[in-house]
Amino acid sequence: MPNPGPGGGRHTCRVAASLPDLLLPWFDEHARDLPWRRPGTTPWGVLVSEFMLQQTPVNRVAPLWTEWLARWPTPSALAAAPQADVLRAWGRLGYPRRALRLHAAATAIAEQHGDVVPADLDALLALPGVGAYTARAVLAFGYQRRAPVVDTNVRRVIARVVHGAGDAGPARTTADLADAEALLPAGDAEAARFSAAMMELGAVLCIAGTTPRCGGCPALHECAWHAGGRPAYTGPARPVQRYAGTDRQVRGRLLDVLRGAPGPVERAALDVVWSDAVQRDRCLLSLLDDGLVEQLDDVRFALPGQA
Repeated sequence: MPNPGPGGGRHTCRVAASLPDLLLPWFDEHARDLPWRRPGTTPWGVLVSEFMLQQTPVNRVAPLWTEWLARWPTPSALAAAPQADVLRAWGRLGYPRRALRLHAAATAIAEQHGDVVPADLDALLALPGVGAYTARAVLAFGYQRRAPVVDTNVRRVIARVVHGAGDAGPARTTADLADAEALLPAGDAEAARFSAAMMELGAVLCIAGTTPRCGGCPALHECAWHAGGRPAYTGPARPVQRYAGTDRQVRGRLLDVLRGAPGPVERAALDVVWSDAVQRDRCLLSLLDDGLVEQLDDVRFALPGQA
C-alpha cells in the first residue's frame, strides 16, 4: 500500500477521529439485513458464516447458513455429524475442504473449550482452518470486541480514504492490521460496529474497479483518493480466476456424484462426468489426498465415513 506521504499522518489522525461519526449512522440506516448480523447470533454462528463466506458471495451463503445453524446449532452438534453429511450439507458452496476444516474446528471447540467458541485470539488461531482474519472477525462480530478486521473490502477502503490509492495492492498482514487498528474507536462495541461498517462500505459502495459509487459514500469528503482526483491504480494486477475447464470444476462434478448417491459409487459413475481421463484421474486423486473422498476397493468410492 502506498505511503500516505507528507501530511499523511495528520490525515490518518483526522480520518480516525471523524470516520466513526460518518460511517456508523450510515451503517445503521443502510446495512444489508444479513442473518448472521441479527440479534441473538452466537459466536458459533459468526464462525460458521466466516467459513462459508471465504471466496463465496453473500447471496449464496445466506440460505445455507440458516439451514446449517438450524441443523447444527452448536459446535458439538456439528462435531457429532458424519463427515459425509457435512459435505452433503455444504452443497455447492465450493472449496469443500472448508467444510471439513469447520468440522474439525467444531470438534476442537467441543472437546477443548466446553462447546463454546473461544474469546481469546490465540485460542481462536489454534483452531483448524482459522486464520488471522477469521479469528478477529469472531472477536469483533461474535463477542463485540475491539479487534482490527481486515478483508479485501476493508483494505480497499483504507487504501482510498487514508492513502489516496485506487486500490490496496498485495496484502501485507502486519501493515494492514496496523492501518485498521489506527482507525478503530476505543470502545469495544463501537469498534465492532465500525469494523462491520468498513466492510459494508467496501462491499456496496467503495467497490473494486473504476466505478465505485462515490456519490453515496458517507466518507466522501474525508477521502484522500477522491480529493486527489481518483488516480488509477497502477500496482500489480490481480489474476482473474476462471472456472470452466479447471480442476476445480472437475473436482466439483466428482463430488456432486458422491453427494447425490445414498452410498458408495462405482468408478464407472465417476468416469462419465469428465471426458479427459488424465485430468479426471488427477482430480480424483487430489480429492482422496484432501480427505474429501475415500476409496473402498479397486472400483468403489465414497464420501468420508460413508462406507
